[in-house]
Order: sequence, then C-alpha cells, then structure tokens
Amino acid sequence: MDKIINQLDENEPRWFAVYTRSKSEKLVQRMLSKKGLHAYLPIQRLMRHYTRSTRMVEKPLINCYVFVRIVKNQYVPVLETEHVKGFVKFNKNMIAIPEHEIDILRRITLEDGLDVEVIEGHLAEGDPVEISAGALMGMKGRIVKSEGKRKFQVELSYLFHSLLITIDTAFLEKTKFGY
Repeated sequence: MDKIINQLDENEPRWFAVYTRSKSEKLVQRMLSKKGLHAYLPIQRLMRHYTRSTRMVEKPLINCYVFVRIVKNQYVPVLETEHVKGFVKFNKNMIAIPEHEIDILRRITLEDGLDVEVIEGHLAEGDPVEISAGALMGMKGRIVKSEGKRKFQVELSYLFHSLLITIDTAFLEKTKFGY
C-alpha cells in the first residue's frame, strides 16, 4: 500500500488549497485572516453589462477555493473555520502548492477586465476517478461523459450493476488505476 504524503512542515509555511462552501470564499478568507492566518483569494474584476447599467463585479477566480500559507500547527484552526469543507488533497496526499503557481494566480488577477475561466481540464472521458467528498466519498468509478463545464457523468460499478451519476468536478479526484 502506498504511503500517504503530507507536506505540512513544522517551521516552513507552505501553500495549500482549502475547499469552501459555495459563495463563501470571501467570508472564509476574512475569517482566516482574523485568525492571523495567511489566506489568499484570487479575485477577478469584470465589467458586466446589464439591461440598464454596467457594473464592475468581483468574483473568485476559482469557485470554492481559498489558498492558505500555513505550518503544521495551523492545520486544525483552518479546518475549524466556519464554511471550510476541508483541504484539497491529491489522491489523499496533502501536497503543497509551489510559490510560483500562486504567483501566476496573482498575475492573472492583477489584470482588470481579463475574463478567465477555470476549467477542470485534467479529467477526460474514460479516466478512473474517486469521489473525494460528500455521501459517496471513497467510491471509485470512471468518467463516462462530460455534462457541461463543471459536471461529469461517472459510472460506479458495484453489486454487478452500473450506477450512472452526475457529479460536480469539485468532488472528483483522478486516480492512477481503474476501479
């Protein structure tokens, strides 16, 4: 069995992504900052044209994600923050996000009016996946087809039957091996 990797360090702060409840990213970022934790929420500013007006709106670059730069003893205070669902893990591993990737997000969000759309491009039809959150957490299957930009149909094979369900990409992790 593979050993689970945890890149949290005792002394060196590292970047990690945190899942939040939908539409709670700004609130989570403020609450983490009030706790003295270094939290970063990439925000894009876009001009939106409505029937009678034009407005500048601010929205998170990546929905349901806030980035934190923490050391090991700050892990639990992050999880105890209201509206935080958990840390983003890759195949159950707690992998730090390199500083240069956070810098890329900062550069993208500094450009006002740049309409960037984040698409979960690493998942494709036929990919083996594991459900990483929710009531079906831990179940494995494979992607059958895309249902728009943020949802996939996933086939779960259990009890000699195939279950076809539609799942948001936020709840899926690509796995190395099939189910």
